[in-house]
Amino acid sequence: MPIENPSQEQIFEYLKQAKRIAVVGLSAKEDRTSYKIAQLLQEYGYEIIPVNPLLVGQEILGEKVYGTLQDVPGSIDIVDIFRRSEFLPEVAQDFLETDAKVFWAQLGLENQEAAEMLKNAGRNAIIMNRCIKIELAAMPK
Repeated sequence: MPIENPSQEQIFEYLKQAKRIAVVGLSAKEDRTSYKIAQLLQEYGYEIIPVNPLLVGQEILGEKVYGTLQDVPGSIDIVDIFRRSEFLPEVAQDFLETDAKVFWAQLGLENQEAAEMLKNAGRNAIIMNRCIKIELAAMPK
């Protein structure tokens, strides 16, 4: 059963309200999609927070890399996820241990178990299988 995403208007509203976006699975390799999209998010004026346990303490795009969402200081508006679908429940568990507002799994990624975990915890701002870059490009100015 496919995940039901919020309305297009609601997705645009999340993007308009957001200031800080944690990018889970952000690669330091410039040719990777996660890197290109994080760079684009910076160009749009968002603060990005790299989350990658393999690169803790390093910097990507001028920002300190954290090992987990729980390690990130301050609030998180959107968690943009670049991990394979089978890892989404693990990311959802980490998400639930923070005050992050929106759980966003990139294009091609969705997981029913993760969605159920989030909904059961009352965290209903869930977007799956949508590209944040495409949504930003489509957003009315």
